[in-house]
This record gives sequence, C-alpha cells and structure tokens, in this order.
Amino acid sequence: MRLGDEPPPRRRTTPRAPRRTDRPAARRPSRKPPRPPKLADPRLRLRLGTALTLTLFAVIGVRLIFLQAVDTPAYAGGGVADRTRTVELPAPRGAIYDFRGEPLARSVEARYVFADPTEIKDRAATAKALSPLLGIPASKLTDLMKPRKLENGNPSRFEYLARGVEILNAKQVLALELPGIGVHRDERREVPGGDLAANLIGFTSQDMVGLEGLEARYDELLAGQDGKRVYEAGLGDLAAPIPGGYSRTTPAKPGSSLALTLDRDLQFRTQQILSTAMAQERGGVGAAVIMEVGSGAVLSQASNPTYDAAKPAASDPVAREDAATSFVVDPGSVHKAITYGAALQEGVITPETTLPIANSIKKGDTWFSDTHPADGKRMSIPGMLAYSSNVGTITIADKLGRDRLIDYQKRFGLGKPTGEGMPGEASGRLLPADEWSKSSEGSVPIGHSVDATPLQMAAAYAAIANDGTYVQPHLVKETIGPDGKRTPAPAPVTRSVLSPENAAALRTMLEAVTTVDHATGLTAAVPGYRIAGKTGTGWRLVDGKKQPGEVSSFIGMAPAEKPRYVIAVFVYAPDGGGAAIAGPAFRDMMQFTLRHYRVPPSTGGSAPKFVVYPR
Repeated sequence: MRLGDEPPPRRRTTPRAPRRTDRPAARRPSRKPPRPPKLADPRLRLRLGTALTLTLFAVIGVRLIFLQAVDTPAYAGGGVADRTRTVELPAPRGAIYDFRGEPLARSVEARYVFADPTEIKDRAATAKALSPLLGIPASKLTDLMKPRKLENGNPSRFEYLARGVEILNAKQVLALELPGIGVHRDERREVPGGDLAANLIGFTSQDMVGLEGLEARYDELLAGQDGKRVYEAGLGDLAAPIPGGYSRTTPAKPGSSLALTLDRDLQFRTQQILSTAMAQERGGVGAAVIMEVGSGAVLSQASNPTYDAAKPAASDPVAREDAATSFVVDPGSVHKAITYGAALQEGVITPETTLPIANSIKKGDTWFSDTHPADGKRMSIPGMLAYSSNVGTITIADKLGRDRLIDYQKRFGLGKPTGEGMPGEASGRLLPADEWSKSSEGSVPIGHSVDATPLQMAAAYAAIANDGTYVQPHLVKETIGPDGKRTPAPAPVTRSVLSPENAAALRTMLEAVTTVDHATGLTAAVPGYRIAGKTGTGWRLVDGKKQPGEVSSFIGMAPAEKPRYVIAVFVYAPDGGGAAIAGPAFRDMMQFTLRHYRVPPSTGGSAPKFVVYPR
C-alpha cells in the first residue's frame, strides 16, 4: 500500500443497527487515556521542570512570611509560651553595718525550693517528703502545690515553697528527685549578734521583705529589684533549657547597704548593763540612749526586754519595741533642766540667784511639795537642782510664764518626733497654753502633764552639752550602693536654743546633782570625771493613761567641763524602786563609754563647791 492510500474497510459479521435520525450521534468513549504531546526538545522539558520547582518554593516562602508577620500573635500563645519556664533571680539584699563596718544584719547564700504544679504526680506524698527538710507543715506545702491559673489563663509552672533554705537541706531535697520540685540560688538574712540592736534593726520575712525596725523603714533601699530568667524548655520533669531555644534574662539589681552610727561594742555593753539592772525588776521596761555631743550621732540605743532577731517568730511583740522611741513617759524632774535653761536664757535667773523656798506651794487645787524641805530658807539654783526642788522650780516658772516655757520646750525638741530614723517614732505631746489649768502651772514646769520619749529627753540634754545648739539625733551614717559608692546621710537639723554662756552655766549647776551631800544623783557619779546631770521620777503613759508604778530616770553628760557624750537611762518599775536602777546603770554605761573612747579624766579640777542654803 502506497503512502496516502486508504486501507480497505473491515468486513462486518453482524448486521448494523439502524441509525436514529432524531438526535445527534454520541461519540464513542476512548478506551485508552490520551497521550501528552511529545516535546521534541529536551531543553524545553528541563526549563519547564525548573519553573515548576521555583513556583513551589515561592508559594512556600510566601506562606512562611504570612505566618510570621500576620499570624504570629495567634500562634505565639500556643507555641513558645507553652514551653517556657520562669526562674526568679532574687536581688541580694543590702547589709546593715555599724559605724566601723561590722555587720549587724547581712544576707548569706542559701537556696529556694519551688514547685511546678503541673509536673507533680502525688501532692500529698511530695509534701510529706519535703516537710521535715523545709520545716513547713505538710498541709501548707500541699496547698502551695495546688494547680493555679495565671492571669493569662495558662497554668502556673512556678510556685515558691520555701525561701532561705540551708544549702545542706536543699541538697537533700534534690537527692529525693521528686517530680515537679526544683531548687535555685537564694539568700537568707543572718543576724550575727542575735539580740544585738535587735529592737533597732528589726527583721525580714522569708521573702526578704522588711517587717520591723530599720529593715522595714529602709526596705526599698535595702531590697533592690529581683530579676528573672525566662527560657524554652523541653519535655520532662522540670526540663532543662533547649539549646538554641528562646531565652531571656533580666538581671537582678542588688540592694544598697546602710552604715549606722551605732558602735557594735558599745551597744553590746549597754545592753548587758541594762539587762543586768532590769533583772531586778520583773515586768519592767528599760531604755538607754548614748549620743555623741556635737554630731547628734546615736552610738547606742538599748531596750529591755529584747529578743533574738534571728528567731523573731518566737518573740513577744512587746519585747520587739524600741523603748527609746516608742516608750512615752511623763518625764518628771529631768524636765527641770529645760525650765532652768529657759529662765537663764530669758534673764529670769542667773547662776547666783537665791530664793526663799517654802516646803509646799499650791496651784489650783493641787499642793506641790519638796522631798528636801527648805523650811523657807533661801536656796541657790544649784541647790534647787541638787535636791530637785519642786517649789523652787515652780516659783521660777511663774516668773518665766507659760508661753515662754512652751516655746523652749519646742526648741529643745519636745512635742514632735526627732526624725532619728526609727519607724513609728512617738511624737509625745505638749500641753497647749489654752489647755492649761491652774494646777498645770505647777505640774508642767516639773515635768508632769508632758509626754516625751527617752530619745527626745536625751537630745534635749545633748543641746545643753553642745553649748546650747540642738542637733537632731540620727542613726544612719551613710548608704553604700551596690557599686561601693558611699553617700552620706542628710545633715541633721540644728538650731540654737541657749547661748554658749548660759549652756555652760547650766552644765556647771547640774554638777551639783552628783556632788552635793544628800543630792538625788550621787549614785550616778563616775570616779575621775565631772558629771552633770539630773534625776527624774515620772509615770508611764499608754494611750494617754497613767500606768501603775513609776518611771525613774537619770540623764547626764561627761566630762562636764567639755562634754563628749550624753547618756539617758529610763526604767519603768511597776512596783516602784526604779531609782535604784537608773543611777547606777548610767554610771556603769558612762564609765565604759569614756574608757572605750579613751577620754582622759577631767583635768579642770573637781566640780565647784556648791552652797545649797547661802546665808
């Protein structure tokens, strides 16, 4: 057959059905799939394959960009966030030092124990195993390990179980290999001296939050700012970070430290003397303050009873109070130095003034008497101080007048907190002129109808010792930043109260209290040193109400010719008898203080020979 000829038709063996003419003929379906057209050029096939591959990668790339740029918020919560862990990084708390840099309270390395509630399999068994190591009841631990929801609705993966855990105990916790329980670096507060200055320093919670004393007052400065580490973890109990996974660390910022004006050695001895003295008086309260003249620095401030700041939970709240700033008293005769100082400054009296003194004087409906009756004889000002004459003091106050007396009470620092630095310092109260009754003209000059704290009275006497200039008492010497930078505390407030001449004259007259025969302050005398001071007997006030018993006190300065230190001792004795404690305690404290700071004995001779009843 030649090219182009048609093949002969195949002969059919069956008759053909007749064709319908009322519809178009249907195409017979093909029995084999059609073949794709053949590409004659291999290079065309290669180009087509490359184009298809590039198109596929382009589609995938666009989708990835869309997921990252548009759908990220929707996927973030169900992705990395569900795999992250947060570890707290506590900020090291600053220390509290005495003026020489000796630690009074500091932080030491410890551990904290935490739980991931989602990983704990048996809370009761886990709590039972941890309880003896952490010293926390199992019931409390069980509650701490309960599953909790965070604000974003996700389950909590971190709950503190204990802070400040001893490193040895923490290792024992790890050795238990409890699912969902972890340990991390922490700190705990250490108080090396136990009860040393405890009433001043106070203490912190397990979470290192200041709760009382200077720890509370300066909590923000000491605490610093905690940091944290957030990282992506794998599966498993408290899983480790995924290498190359999400991780972000916010470093902790350490707190600053406080350097106080306190002298650790002097504080120890002051507390020791006060404690021994107060052992004679059951149920009593004692306070002692030692101030440096000129600077206003508080070198020692002791309270009795006291407590162990390392174990505050076991203490009585009353024993934790700082008596020097919270103990409000009716000061009694120690207030007389203010009355005489005001009278000297206003020219009402001179050191040579003498007055006839009756045995009693009536003001309003109240009689005021002397324990050393003068029987109307003329008495010198030093004699009135030596025998603590109520009648003589009231007579002088009459000449001074209530308004001027109130003014000097304020100048000497009464009626408002000193601002020493202790939290909750009491302000005391002065009786306003419009509230005075006739009897107030007798009671106020001799230290009754007046509310004051031991610290306020100590600061008043420090003004007399400091040539008439009042200097605000203060406890903080400087702050020390985490970088070691030292910043001095603000300068204390100062003001002139008496002239140097009148302050010196008053100091000399106050020496009569420790030198004149039968004077009230003989037990406070320190051999080899001239002592100027005053005794007092008043009452303790609680919410303005007088309490049973009495408050005995002695405030003095030494050496009297040029004072270096002022010491105030107050003793509340529910059954009386505090006078037998205050004077001797002052003597022992002043003797130690003078020797401790190597102050030489008085070189200006002995105190003048005072005449009580001049002829």
